[in-house]
Amino acid sequence: MTESVVVERLEGAPLPSFRLKDYAKVAGLELDFDPDALLEKYRAERDKRYNSLGLDQYRLVRSGLNDFVSDPWANPDYRRDPINHVYDVLIIGGGFTGLQVAARLITLGYHNICIVEKVDDIGGTWHWNRYPGAQCDIESYMYMSLLEEIDYVPKKQYARGPELCKNAHAIADHYNIQPKVLFQTETQKLIWNDETCLWKVETNWNDSIHTKWVVPALGPLQVPKFPGVDAQKFKGKAFHSCRWDYKYTGGSPENPQLTGLKDKRVAVIGTGASGVQVIAEVGKWAKELVYVVQRTPSSIDERRNQETDVEWAKSLPKVWQTIRMENFSSIINGEGVKKDMIKDGWTEILTSLAGFFGTSDGNAPNAEQIAARMQIVNFMKMESIRKRVDSTVKDPKTAAALKPWYSQSCKPPCFHDEYLPNFNNPNVKLIDTDGKGVEAITERGFAANSEEIEVDCIIYTTGFEWNTDFSKRTRTEIIGVNGGISTLHGWAVNGLPNMTLLTIAQAGGTPNFTHNIYMAAEHLTYVMNTVKERGIVGLEPTHEAAKAWVQEAVDCGASRRKFLAECTPGFYNDEDKLDDKTFRNQSYDGGGIKYNAVLKRWREDGKIEGMVARYASEQKKLNGK
Repeated sequence: MTESVVVERLEGAPLPSFRLKDYAKVAGLELDFDPDALLEKYRAERDKRYNSLGLDQYRLVRSGLNDFVSDPWANPDYRRDPINHVYDVLIIGGGFTGLQVAARLITLGYHNICIVEKVDDIGGTWHWNRYPGAQCDIESYMYMSLLEEIDYVPKKQYARGPELCKNAHAIADHYNIQPKVLFQTETQKLIWNDETCLWKVETNWNDSIHTKWVVPALGPLQVPKFPGVDAQKFKGKAFHSCRWDYKYTGGSPENPQLTGLKDKRVAVIGTGASGVQVIAEVGKWAKELVYVVQRTPSSIDERRNQETDVEWAKSLPKVWQTIRMENFSSIINGEGVKKDMIKDGWTEILTSLAGFFGTSDGNAPNAEQIAARMQIVNFMKMESIRKRVDSTVKDPKTAAALKPWYSQSCKPPCFHDEYLPNFNNPNVKLIDTDGKGVEAITERGFAANSEEIEVDCIIYTTGFEWNTDFSKRTRTEIIGVNGGISTLHGWAVNGLPNMTLLTIAQAGGTPNFTHNIYMAAEHLTYVMNTVKERGIVGLEPTHEAAKAWVQEAVDCGASRRKFLAECTPGFYNDEDKLDDKTFRNQSYDGGGIKYNAVLKRWREDGKIEGMVARYASEQKKLNGK
């Protein structure tokens, strides 16, 4: 018998006007908590973390923290001659985003392409995230790129950092991408020439590069983020987790034996996704003391990582990875599926809604009842997370401080089986700041809760700037026709011809960023092929089309805006400073599957609707036909 799973998204529902407790009674639900009191608790915890500075409460790398972000893996003796060449496509970024686009272009016969990569290796985020315990939070069978194409099945359900780096190199080897990469190269200025319909690309190597197409492929996580304190004041050892110093700690990414910490007092500042993974490893080795500095606790669900079943791997059908990605994205985006193929922490969150429909009187629920149902199920899931803390952490005070008081999807969920037990070890001490964060960095350590604590080493696990402006992240000046950024479908930029974005802003998305890029790369290569076949030399959306799409994306996210306003401050809601820019930078709230359907209809229509095309034969702007 075929299992049927129909779910709705946990996020994005406006809160009902009636009491949740009353709805629970109507729905025949027996709860061991008061949902209305819990909602007030969430709001109180949110409010205590509010900072009127919003994102400005953090220090930017660009504000004098360059010593923290130099590449510890770079070859200081690297040199090359300036390049003088005209490319068909120039891709900025050699992470999985850039590699997927390059692989698809090469498959279609595009070989005159170039990747500009600012470090001396490929891998993107996973080049940087070599810290001990680094692991993907999305199932590796979906997250690792182009598995079927390179004939590889991950060793475990959730891959570690070294295996992810190997995945990047396997892709580069399979498609012979490495010779097309300009390493240790940064774009400094992109200038569109309206006469030649080419982009001029200025770099730090004094190159003379021109290209028909520019594809910024940086991904949303690139630039490290720091708390708004004077990090350089500390006289001991300090580094960010994405610039891990194994010379100090001992070990390596493949063998993280952190023997250098055995007699050290270590502070780990930040308890998000990377912090959770780092703390579990540092706690094993820093025998003196590990101070875990927490502003907001993460939700920690079970990992249950497993070895890949060899027989299962042998039985996989053709296009198995695509099928799996689509199954996951359908569940996450509230689409009906016949079977949950993944059955992990992500899909369990959503499939907990299955069958939870209707009311006790048999009538179909109205919109407010649906919102109430979704909020209560959200509460139920987070209650199970908090109960897991109680059942794992022995000290009641520590356990209480480790409980997350916010809705699922307000912050990225974490999955780890060793993080919580770590706090039962005598060498690990939680410094809960009750939502305030670290107060200061001193010469001898740090200050929190009006107390200075001396340490030998400070490790910042404070994450990355989230989906910030491309020009700021790359220090690249973009000079187009009219300037400004509004997109059609999240990829085509009004005022910037022949530039295709790969972003989540104004585009559909799922937590599996690999699937987002898979869909985007398919679309972008279609556009480039169409332009080539029709003799088009310049393509950009009309102002009206871009404006209409941005408005559609903003309108589509109306319910999500209400959800984000209830959330504890974090990068999803720009630290609770919600404004027009926040909403314009949100993903298309119809979800990845519906968004992909929009792109597919646009391709099948064949009219390149909403675009202005400049043809080589006429060199004047015409509506695309």
